Amino acid sequence: MSAPLFLVDALPTGDRLTLDGPEGHHAATVQRLRVGEDLLLADGRGGTAAAVVTLVGRGSLEIEVTSRGYVDADVPRLVVVQGIAKGDRGELAVQAMTETGVDEIVPWAASRSVVQWRGERGVRARQKWVATAREAAKQARRAWLPVVAGAPDESTSTVARRVAGAAAAFVLHEGAQERLSTADLPETGEIVLVVGPEGGVSEHELTTFTEAGARTVRLGPTVLRTSTAGVAALAVLATRLARW
Repeated sequence: MSAPLFLVDALPTGDRLTLDGPEGHHAATVQRLRVGEDLLLADGRGGTAAAVVTLVGRGSLEIEVTSRGYVDADVPRLVVVQGIAKGDRGELAVQAMTETGVDEIVPWAASRSVVQWRGERGVRARQKWVATAREAAKQARRAWLPVVAGAPDESTSTVARRVAGAAAAFVLHEGAQERLSTADLPETGEIVLVVGPEGGVSEHELTTFTEAGARTVRLGPTVLRTSTAGVAALAVLATRLARW
């Protein structure tokens, strides 16, 4: 099994480090790492460091860095505009999309979203997405931590501007004729993928996005839930872009 990964604000400049705080607690108390075991550090921006445990404390580890590295960001960049969903479906989508390789997730306040992020509730909901992406990135051993946009969410007009500036943009829609598996893909820039909430994308929203340059696409003959459509589409793109 590969070494566990822990996210830090900045990689150590020296060869030794005390890993404490929440990550140190998780490493020492939850995962119960022992002296001599290997681990990975990442700053979430491509920088990595391999290390070995030299001393286990109470909720902390003393570690020695054995090597350093850097992982280039993937190109093109994959951005998923995720319609806000009720319950834990949004968090499930964020978790799976992070593990599949999404680079940025945009919480979208779609007209058919049952749940609306307003005030402190919205701030807390977005923070759950951020925390979910962080934990999923660690699980997947990702050197790059996905960005979660929004303050706390994005409007349809803001998403349309993002679509207009993308190298390619697609809206998953059950009525589309073109398949994502055969659509032309750019080699650079951003690919923006719009996933509707449980009620789907409204006609007005669809018109807004297509006028901004998006194309409607489908994955296959079945209709997927909002919590699985994005990850399925990312799997298609990851395969076509030779990331998998």
